[in-house]
Amino acid sequence: MSTVALSINWSYERTMQLFGGMWFMLLALLLAIKIGVSLTDPWPSLLSSFCLAIFYTLLTVLIMTRPPAKAQAPGLLPRVAAFVGSYMPWTITFFGKTDQALPNLLSTACVLIGMIMMLVTIRHLGRAFSLVPQARSVVQTGPYRWIKHPLYLSEEIAIVGVVLLHLTPVTVILLILHIGVQVCRILYEEDLLRRNFPEYSSYEASRWRLMPYVW
Repeated sequence: MSTVALSINWSYERTMQLFGGMWFMLLALLLAIKIGVSLTDPWPSLLSSFCLAIFYTLLTVLIMTRPPAKAQAPGLLPRVAAFVGSYMPWTITFFGKTDQALPNLLSTACVLIGMIMMLVTIRHLGRAFSLVPQARSVVQTGPYRWIKHPLYLSEEIAIVGVVLLHLTPVTVILLILHIGVQVCRILYEEDLLRRNFPEYSSYEASRWRLMPYVW
């Protein structure tokens, strides 16, 4: 690869890191402000918002500290899918929140479960984390022993929690659209890993994608 191409890729990677980090930090700050001015809200609502703010902060750190990739999916569509899949669902937080106790409690449970699963996954994935389909390494430890994409599963559980906190027909539609985009991201990522790591073919042959015995 030429020096110019390497420079362009490096600039693109740093730009995406900066944009992604600033976006999730902005969401975390907005939630922190909402919590500060809504201390009289029911505790399930406050707890759910607090967990979500921590989740956004975690995403910020992961994005800003990841190393350069060995390779990434070519073309525009994988990048568009990564951009939409990463940022679109979190706009749900700009919709009004529900004050009902049950949705707030369920939201808190989903966000907490998603966060815990993400922390466990990141413990094994390490700095191979990425948004755009990129090839860094084939991780086969921890939850990757059973499914190929535990991080996507963790994120989706957390997003279900966000939808429950801001439950409307529009947010449900956004959730369905997001799941479709995530499926596209999974397929792009698998194709990239298959082409860059010969050992990936044998790995994926014995693993489910997201849910054992389902997909």
